[in-house]
Amino acid sequence: MISRILIVDDDKEIRNLISVYLENEGMQTQKAEDAIEAMKLLEENAFDLIILDIMMPKMDGIQACMKIREERSMPIIMLSAKSEDLDKIKGLASGADDYLSKPFNPLELTARVKSQLRRYKKYNTDSSFDKSVIEIGDLTINTDSRQVWVQRKEIRLTPKEFDILELLARNKGSVLSIAKIYEAVWKDDFFKSDNTVMVHITKIRNKIEEDPKQPIYIKTIWGVGYKI
Repeated sequence: MISRILIVDDDKEIRNLISVYLENEGMQTQKAEDAIEAMKLLEENAFDLIILDIMMPKMDGIQACMKIREERSMPIIMLSAKSEDLDKIKGLASGADDYLSKPFNPLELTARVKSQLRRYKKYNTDSSFDKSVIEIGDLTINTDSRQVWVQRKEIRLTPKEFDILELLARNKGSVLSIAKIYEAVWKDDFFKSDNTVMVHITKIRNKIEEDPKQPIYIKTIWGVGYKI
């Protein structure tokens, strides 16, 4: 599986430099110029690792790292022009997995990215992996790494799409109303005219179903809701 890396740095040249080195190693990269943009990308995309600069406008890397850690467990490597031990401790204490001072050797960063990815994947394939895996036919869901596969091909879901799929999978055979799905995933009150859940179900089907018009995983129970 191709690893997807999010590079967050307000220096365009550094973003591009890191991207070139990682993509030369067969990885896919996406770039954000600040933490605010990174948060938006995380809402719509799944990433395997984040490279996060500390010194950025709007929201610094320490704040961003703590916010990311509220919901996500992928490795985070922090970058900073500061080399003092205290800054390194702050970065690691905020939830980062590794720390590299600027200026850095791109080859060293690439090696550290590979190392973190290996550790993360190993962790998610050890004995605890089975407890976090839901298998329904050719559909496989890893609730720890938040990854989805259909016929061993990885499917990229947004965080909300994954939450809906996981909710339905954990309640396999039970019909969940649109209101229940909305309130469980969005943590907010449901309004009858809101079609958000229906739109997200359509997007999930387009990604996991061989024929979205005749779904074999997510079934519509007319007048009631959805079930797997």
